Amino acid sequence: MNYELERSDLTNKVSSWRFWAPLIFQSVLILVAPAQAIYTQMTGKTIILQTIPVDPYDILRGYSQTLRYSISRIETLEALSGWKTVADASNRDRDGNLESGTQLYVILQAPEKSALSGQAPRPWKPVAVSRDRPANLPPNRIALKGKKSDYLWIDYGLETYYFPETQRDEINAQINQTIPDSGEERPFVVEVKVDSQGRALPISLWIGEKNYNF
Repeated sequence: MNYELERSDLTNKVSSWRFWAPLIFQSVLILVAPAQAIYTQMTGKTIILQTIPVDPYDILRGYSQTLRYSISRIETLEALSGWKTVADASNRDRDGNLESGTQLYVILQAPEKSALSGQAPRPWKPVAVSRDRPANLPPNRIALKGKKSDYLWIDYGLETYYFPETQRDEINAQINQTIPDSGEERPFVVEVKVDSQGRALPISLWIGEKNYNF
């Protein structure tokens, strides 16, 4: 009799654990992301990334927008020191392209001169790329972690942004005002924080001298 009671009690405990374990795991995942963002916000170094020119009339469709950067282009990284190590045979797919999911670090260097008053901050310049996170970088450099997407881009977790409708309309109006008379597209810059692990957090979008927080 006691054996049956103990067995029943054990079965109930196992069933209870199977119910609660997934919930606990999901709760941990929900808490980890904000904690990482707070850590990056508090400890990260502020850098500026150059965006790729976009269609000024199409930058904000709906409430979100996908931006790309000069360092999103593989051809940009191919010209940097360290690319051959990143893109060796072990990291290539059957077509010879960099395999999706390949992790890398882009080393960026601060501009030598600050922006003039009334201008957007100057972007940081990519100077090297590495398979592993570099240590002991000088103060004017930072390593940004990226990953090869399923397409011909490198993603940094800084590609999608959300804006309320009122701010979206204001941004679109500002974009239209910054278009040169020739109708050429004008790139914009994004301010981000990068922590010691290479994780990045978007802070704001600069359009000319105007700054919009995310």
